[in-house]
Amino acid sequence: MKKRGWQSRFLVEAVGLLFFLLLGNAPTATEADHSVSAFVQNSIFSNKIVIFSKSYCPYCLRAKRIFADLNEQPFVVELDLRGRRTVPQIFVNGEHIGGADDLKAAVLSGQLQQLLGTS
Repeated sequence: MKKRGWQSRFLVEAVGLLFFLLLGNAPTATEADHSVSAFVQNSIFSNKIVIFSKSYCPYCLRAKRIFADLNEQPFVVELDLRGRRTVPQIFVNGEHIGGADDLKAAVLSGQLQQLLGTS
């Protein structure tokens, strides 16, 4: 799991930029950047579990399955608009977990259960 701090803030901004690139067509770049960044931050900090995903991505499906096995319901944002490969990006209680392999490692180490408050 990644430490909170500038790395998490950078990742939130990077995911915001990804949304901007995927969704595009906003009135101005500044307005789009602000609204996308606000959406990303609101999603991450208003939901216990957030997955930025693509519906057809096998790693995204694996991450969703892990949470289903733990009886947890993530907030999923599907990014099926353009062929980007930087998914899934998983957040638990505002903490960036990483991708599917990072999630699996967090389960095996007990860190995910600790973040979920189930350990």
